[in-house]
This record gives sequence, C-alpha cells and structure tokens, in this order.
Amino acid sequence: MTTLHDHTALLNNGTDVSMREFAGKVVLVVNVASKCGYTPQYEGLEALYRKYKDKGFAVLGFPCNQFLSQEPGSDSDIASFCSTTFDVTFPLFKKIDVNGDNAHPIYRYLKASAPGILGTEAIKWNFTKFLVGRDGKVIARYATATKPEEIDADIAKALELAA
Repeated sequence: MTTLHDHTALLNNGTDVSMREFAGKVVLVVNVASKCGYTPQYEGLEALYRKYKDKGFAVLGFPCNQFLSQEPGSDSDIASFCSTTFDVTFPLFKKIDVNGDNAHPIYRYLKASAPGILGTEAIKWNFTKFLVGRDGKVIARYATATKPEEIDADIAKALELAA
C-alpha cells in the first residue's frame, strides 16, 4: 500500500520534492486555479497554513488547467499571482493534470484512497481538498465548495491525534 510519502512532485521553480519531506506532518493537498470562482479560497488556505505550520501542518497547492482552462498561466505567472494577490507562502507545484491518462501519480493515489460522491474517483472541479495524516494516508476528501475554514477542526484533530 502506498502513501503520499511514496511520491515526488516538482515545485513551480522546477525543484524535485520528495513527499517524504512531509512525513510526520498533516498535509492538505489542493488542486488550485487562478481564474476560478473559488480562487478566493487561497486566502483561507494561507490562513490555515499560517495558523498550523509551526504545529506540523502544510498546504500543498497543485495548479491544474483541466477545468474550463481556469489556470492558463505559466508556473511563474501562477506563483506571481498567488504571492501578489493572496500573499501565498505555502508550496506551489508545477501545473499538473488531476484526471485522465496524464493524471499526476499523487492524484492517482489521493483519488483511489478517498473516492468522491457515489464512489467516483474523478476530481470534479478546482479546489478539491485532501487531508492527509502524518503517516501519509488520506484522512478525508472535501468538495470544492468546502471552505478552508470549515476544515479547521479536522486539521486540529489530526494534529492533536498524532501529536
């Protein structure tokens, strides 16, 4: 059985990152987009990251352009937008696919571990969120419309249980 920690991904600057770096942390993995009605969720994601990062929590943002081309920019454009507009400091990765034949292995793992409504694995839209425990296993999947602040209690519980 694999976990999040068995994977790697490229940061938006091209640096290869082993997810083992996040072993022992609670992680929220989110497929993000800059031109989506849910883009203001960046603010809530950053607030959660700042609130809990010193307690062993991380947010990992994976830009994706598969939903109505709502993430059309380059990786540097995305980083600049997130930094300037929402003061994002959590890690942003290179733009990836979350569905289909070219879906990133991290998303293949996440979707298989926590299927969505009616057991479907496909990501339905931008800002689908996966809460991953310190052991690298998925705790929960949250729909696009779930605001980051609504996940706060689950994050706190995951941090407390594993402390």
